[in-house]
Amino acid sequence: MNKSISILGCGWLGLPLGKHFSDKGYTVKGSTTNEEKLSILTKNGIESFRIQLNPQVVGENVDNFLNTETLLINIPPRTSLQKVDAHVEQISEFLQLVKMYSTKNIIYVSSTSVYPELNREIFEEDVTTPEQSASPTMVKAENLLKEFCTFHEINLTILRCGGLMGYERIPAKYFSGWKGLTTGQIQVNYIHRDDVIGIVETIIEQNIWNETFNIVSPIHPTRKEIYAKNCEELGFEMPEFVLPSELQPFKIISPKKWIDYSKYSFIYENPLDYFYKRIV
Repeated sequence: MNKSISILGCGWLGLPLGKHFSDKGYTVKGSTTNEEKLSILTKNGIESFRIQLNPQVVGENVDNFLNTETLLINIPPRTSLQKVDAHVEQISEFLQLVKMYSTKNIIYVSSTSVYPELNREIFEEDVTTPEQSASPTMVKAENLLKEFCTFHEINLTILRCGGLMGYERIPAKYFSGWKGLTTGQIQVNYIHRDDVIGIVETIIEQNIWNETFNIVSPIHPTRKEIYAKNCEELGFEMPEFVLPSELQPFKIISPKKWIDYSKYSFIYENPLDYFYKRIV
């Protein structure tokens, strides 16, 4: 029987993720809030659905979308546009529908933004409650999913992804020509989009469930090193870095748990080697 995956949120990550699984022979269903993107999903082998979480679920054929083996939730909170904990309400409303169907597995794309800057290496157990977190809303959503999936006997794996980079997402692009940056010696916590896709595939193929993983490249160069290489290779103007007047807070996210569980071989261990595609 064909394996199936439904992706809630086919944006910069979700669309190529869906295409990858479609190319692998999966039945893929994907959602977007933008009607104009429906045809793009279809062209990439993804059965398309327009679904909005307001936080109530609005959309047609949502039952068809949820009739799947694996559900990947990829809708990051938009705290600048919503009230506090609106994301938790979105997840809660959506789960009221999920429980009516036979979904076996859920993958939730979270973020390393849940971790405060503790000036040391960071592991998954460093944040388990909203009170410990720099992003309480996301941890509340994680914990809501854990409770729901435990009660309904659904497998859940949470991916706390670092800064998603690659292709047209180029770190130096956002700081080209800036002056007076004090964060040049801060080490980055990035992950390439191709590796996220490979990691999701590994989870499904190896049945790695009911865990929370940090998903970052295992090598952590400094921002100055990253920006310098981006500028040299892609033609951006190098930003100016200055020495800070005091210690800059930092965190170094460890992917050790993921590596130990999966034996996954990163496509890009070092962000200095990431593939980018400058769009002029």
